[in-house]
Amino acid sequence: MNVEIDLTAREDVPRWLSYGTPVFTILMALAVSAVALVALDVNPIAAYSTMFLETASDELGLRQTLVKSVPLVLTGLAVYVPLRAGLWNIGAEGQLYAGAIAGTWVGLNVGAPSYVLIPLALAAAGVAGGVWAGVPGWLRARWNVNEIITTLLLTFVAIELANYMVRGPMQGGQGNFPVSALLPTAALLPDLFGTGVHAGFVVGLLAVAATYVIVTRTRVGFEVTFVGSNPAAATQAGMSTVKVYLLVFLLGGAMAGFAGVNEIAGVQGRLRPEFSPGYGFTAIPIALLGRNGAFQVLLAALFFALLFVGGSSMEVVYGVPAALIDVIQALIILFLITAEFIKSYRVDVTIEREPNDRPAGTVGEV
Repeated sequence: MNVEIDLTAREDVPRWLSYGTPVFTILMALAVSAVALVALDVNPIAAYSTMFLETASDELGLRQTLVKSVPLVLTGLAVYVPLRAGLWNIGAEGQLYAGAIAGTWVGLNVGAPSYVLIPLALAAAGVAGGVWAGVPGWLRARWNVNEIITTLLLTFVAIELANYMVRGPMQGGQGNFPVSALLPTAALLPDLFGTGVHAGFVVGLLAVAATYVIVTRTRVGFEVTFVGSNPAAATQAGMSTVKVYLLVFLLGGAMAGFAGVNEIAGVQGRLRPEFSPGYGFTAIPIALLGRNGAFQVLLAALFFALLFVGGSSMEVVYGVPAALIDVIQALIILFLITAEFIKSYRVDVTIEREPNDRPAGTVGEV
């Protein structure tokens, strides 16, 4: 018996496959993770009900999910925008730290009312994040230096810079704890109508809307998409890949910078070392899930926020290891990669029997 596997490049991706990929990916990841739950003697249906349904229907769980989604959606956009141009921004975590440092410094050193200080801190964070991402963008645009390596390496630089700042120039508070001083009240993000969800959620929604408009309604967005789909054709059409590559990294870095200052001014209240649990790295599967549009990035960020908050509840109720959430996240990435391969190639499997192959126990021909 011969098995032949033929791969044929797809000319057109079916609409149902393109838009259904995120849903199929999540369902497959949850299905495989259910095997681990069964091995732990936990009912997967009950566990997922606690993780998703109870968390989303509980007031506290919903509030925590919305707060957690703010840095996730902003860093998700930081990866999504360069991805539209065919580039990988793996360093959203570092850009988030750069924005947090700059925004905290403004909040601590500029005396102004909140309606001036908060926009100023956001602007400083956006500039810092944009500059931090702009370096890899410039290297990629001018000298074709791999942006995956440079963005990732600069992430560790930013984290160590934050560690230095809270142990040196920006150290505050009492004792020798490596934290900055508390931000003044004027620099803290207010709650939205007393809901417990800080105003950074509005910043996230505005960033999603602005990204959608830029990508789908402007000439710049058209050039970004064109360059991402075919850089050689874009160059022949007179488009500047240097400009596009630099622009998407500056814009993406600014989004990550906003995420950093929102987390400090909305949740932490002061700069701490390693305050991020890895928002910038989680942004990669978020951007991949939502690569069809900015609003899809928002939905993916809400899903991951629900996954993290609900996962904590599941750990407490069922005694499930915290690593299971990391497993689900890894499976989502794995199935996303598989789905992207299937979207690019049609897989045909042909099984042929040899002439002398016949069912066991038979004699002669039928």
